[in-house]
Amino acid sequence: MINYIKILRPGNLIFIALTMFLIKYGLFEPFGVAITLNLFGFSMLVLAVILVAAAGYVINDIFDITADKNNKPGKVYVGRHISEKKAYTLFFVLNIIGIGLGFYLSNMVGRPAFSAFFIFGSAILYLYNSQFQETILVGNILVSLIVGLIPVGVGLYDLLPAITPQNQSTQATIFSILIDYSIFAFLINFLREIVKDQEDIDGDYNAGYKTLPIVLGQKRTNKALFLLGLIPTGFLLYYMYEYLFENRVAILYALFLLVAPLLYFLVSILSADRKSNYTQLSRVLKFILFFGLLSIGLLQFIIL
Repeated sequence: MINYIKILRPGNLIFIALTMFLIKYGLFEPFGVAITLNLFGFSMLVLAVILVAAAGYVINDIFDITADKNNKPGKVYVGRHISEKKAYTLFFVLNIIGIGLGFYLSNMVGRPAFSAFFIFGSAILYLYNSQFQETILVGNILVSLIVGLIPVGVGLYDLLPAITPQNQSTQATIFSILIDYSIFAFLINFLREIVKDQEDIDGDYNAGYKTLPIVLGQKRTNKALFLLGLIPTGFLLYYMYEYLFENRVAILYALFLLVAPLLYFLVSILSADRKSNYTQLSRVLKFILFFGLLSIGLLQFIIL
């Protein structure tokens, strides 16, 4: 049983759930915006997203068996502790339940077309692992897009159906905040996906993948990562100047927990040349993503 839990990446799933609940109870509720889902309905939304994400992790382990034997031999579960057939069964069960819950919720809020959010997410995760993981940058973009869509998904189900002519301005403002967080999550995760490709270059090469480090080489990819890293750094600095300048606590939070780690990443990536270097920088980006999304719950103390 423990091996089944491990392939589901429980830490990542908890992070997804935390982000979604922070949006609802750290952003929507304190600002008194109109919402659609009660606690039970929202919990179903969170569960549906988690199940589809968990299915994505399972299919990733199935298709990455060859690469993982080189990249992380101690974390290969499919084929050793869990048969490939059982892994596929788990993938389909998680997907069916997740998409089914999404379809039910979409109809419950009167927007059946929203079920495409879950169908799209499930399809992208499958295609990423089965097809696009072997194509330069396409897989990185798609998986980062999925991460970035999580805040938007909360807005789709909880904010949009509650819009009226009277509250349209307020709802649009809150939704624009979600879009900003989605862009930030996409940018940081995109960087992290490429850093992970640097970390796993040997196993990916043996598996026949065409990642950016394999095509460009590690040094050129480091330079590309440096240039790409300037985008979220500039995004954060602009956001601080435009919206947080008068709040000392918010500025300190952003400087020490977001900007400083990003600057460390920019300085370190140019000289990185070992697997351990990329492992550390991947953790730095995960740290930035965590505290970036955690700040959703602090907006009530910054803006109110």
